[in-house]
Amino acid sequence: MTERQFFGTDGIRGTANKYPMKASIALQLGKAAGSYFTRGEHRHRVVIAKDTRLSGYMIENALTAGFLAAGMDVILVGPLPTPAVAMLTKSMRADLGVMISASHNPYYDNGLKLFGPDGFKLSERTELAIESLMQNPTDEQLADPSALGRARRIEDARGRYIEFAKATFPNDLDLSGLRVVIDCANGAAYNVAPTVLEELGAEIIPIGIKPNGFNVNKECGSTYPQAMQKAVLETRADIGIALDGDADRLILCDETGEVIDGDQIIAMIATEWQRKKTLKHNAVVTTQMSNLGLELYFKKKGITLFRTKVGDRYVVEKMREGGFNLGGEQSGHVVMSDYTTTGDGLVGALQVLAALQRHNKPASQALNLFKPLPQILRNVRYSGDDPLLKKEVISAIAKAEKTLSKNGRLFIRKSGTEPLIRIMAESDDQNQIDEITANLAEIIENNISSAA
Repeated sequence: MTERQFFGTDGIRGTANKYPMKASIALQLGKAAGSYFTRGEHRHRVVIAKDTRLSGYMIENALTAGFLAAGMDVILVGPLPTPAVAMLTKSMRADLGVMISASHNPYYDNGLKLFGPDGFKLSERTELAIESLMQNPTDEQLADPSALGRARRIEDARGRYIEFAKATFPNDLDLSGLRVVIDCANGAAYNVAPTVLEELGAEIIPIGIKPNGFNVNKECGSTYPQAMQKAVLETRADIGIALDGDADRLILCDETGEVIDGDQIIAMIATEWQRKKTLKHNAVVTTQMSNLGLELYFKKKGITLFRTKVGDRYVVEKMREGGFNLGGEQSGHVVMSDYTTTGDGLVGALQVLAALQRHNKPASQALNLFKPLPQILRNVRYSGDDPLLKKEVISAIAKAEKTLSKNGRLFIRKSGTEPLIRIMAESDDQNQIDEITANLAEIIENNISSAA
């Protein structure tokens, strides 16, 4: 496949006001994507949402100008979760949806995620076609003066998503009697998530609900679960829910303050759906990062586990290919195709809360279904040439893989969103993986300095 210039594993992402997250690039993208999706004689529409980053204003306006220039009408919905964009794009019969967000990254980053008319993220092939148009702009991408698009802001988008999320919760249950901490990461779900939980009957303790443009994900949300843990213990809550900046992933903690990652959440939902006979093909899709303990648990339950490359887009592709209805990532993306076309932290949390209410079990019992094998994750920042192509690194990785082949596994990859080499090792021997990952990180770092 042709090398991509703008798009990574999850759209376009970078530091705001620097390449590629500049207003000029957003303008190019609007013109190119608008031109690509302008097909037929109907009025073409794009839905644009954002999270709470300061740079969202700049990117939103530049994108809007590009789409209008291409002849597309723009529907602005303001701060809303990424899964809401996917849902609204499909329900409003729009040609395209765009989410302006850098997900779990700090406020100074931003990004763009694009959804097709079916509510699914664009394929790599479509992204390449749009990149080609961005790199080779022509006047043909610009609409005639009489065909320029119109922009309008709709005020009921938030309510539409709230009702959609509530509809995924079982009709015969409510959340009365449940005390819930909800950490919205000062991000896109700061308004909708507490409303959904409260309207379903929960007693809520909301935190991370005062965005100011600079504090998204700052010491809160799924990447900083300490805030959720502290609130759960101080308020004696039954469970804590932490979303990320665009609310497409979640991390939980039980009533004791123990953090529950995406693997345990997927295990619980799969077990519940298997019991109800709604788990399609008795199978689940995860990525290479999911703990080996999850795989062993599913084997005991008779559930087939399929692994993909890291990235929720690859999970969704495998789910669509095999007709599966549950997948996700250890990081907290949970994709439930009966309800959504992408990861949805709030809808995933509602599935967990429904199971807690139905079986009247504390979270500490319901959400610890398997014992994870010791797992080490290390990140090595790099610049210059790819250190994974160096002979010394290749040899060290092969040696480590052979060492772990009987009692664990090793997985090394380049991040698709940051200049990082990610090292993951699992084994029933903690000391073994500590030594292996430390050694690999040192060798990779040495090869970065020689490549720079």
